Amino acid sequence: MTTGTSTDQALVLLKKAGIARSRELERAGVSRTQLRRLVEQGLIDRVGRGLYGLPGAVLTERHQVAEAARRVPGGVVCLLSALRYHGLTTQNPFEVWMAIDRKAWRSRPEHPPLRFVYLSGPALLEGVEEHDVGGVTVRVFSAAKTVADCFKFRNKIGTDVAVEALRDYRRLHPKHLESLWRFAEADRVTRVLRPYLEAIG
Repeated sequence: MTTGTSTDQALVLLKKAGIARSRELERAGVSRTQLRRLVEQGLIDRVGRGLYGLPGAVLTERHQVAEAARRVPGGVVCLLSALRYHGLTTQNPFEVWMAIDRKAWRSRPEHPPLRFVYLSGPALLEGVEEHDVGGVTVRVFSAAKTVADCFKFRNKIGTDVAVEALRDYRRLHPKHLESLWRFAEADRVTRVLRPYLEAIG
């Protein structure tokens, strides 16, 4: 495939990135008019406000997380959204929960709706995993870090949600409790978490 035409340029970019913003496509040489024509011709799909992808791609709830990651490059998927990502909750948040630096610029896109949690230092940098979702690198807190964070922010999400996450983590990762304790200590919630874990057995 050559990159001599706007169509080729758009397809090459989307094949590599999975999801691209309209301004990224414009920088690649695709005008707004050409972009609209590509959508009308069915060569690319509009997967969100200002976001485009290749047609036929299987879009899942994780693609909403991917869209959020594209819109907030420095963010980390956290709390309810991270629990959902790791299969540790029955909750299905309509917002994507993102942790960002306290001093970061706050984007407020209409889609997907975002819920920000402000962190700094090790609380924002430790326990971060990178996953590929449709060609987009999504930064997500690990399962253990997320459970510890749920107890730290239990007033935001509810103690019942934190306990459910702990129970599911204990069931799915019984050999990785040391990671949970490490993050609980970092979050200063070991005393809060311990009786719930002992009750779960």
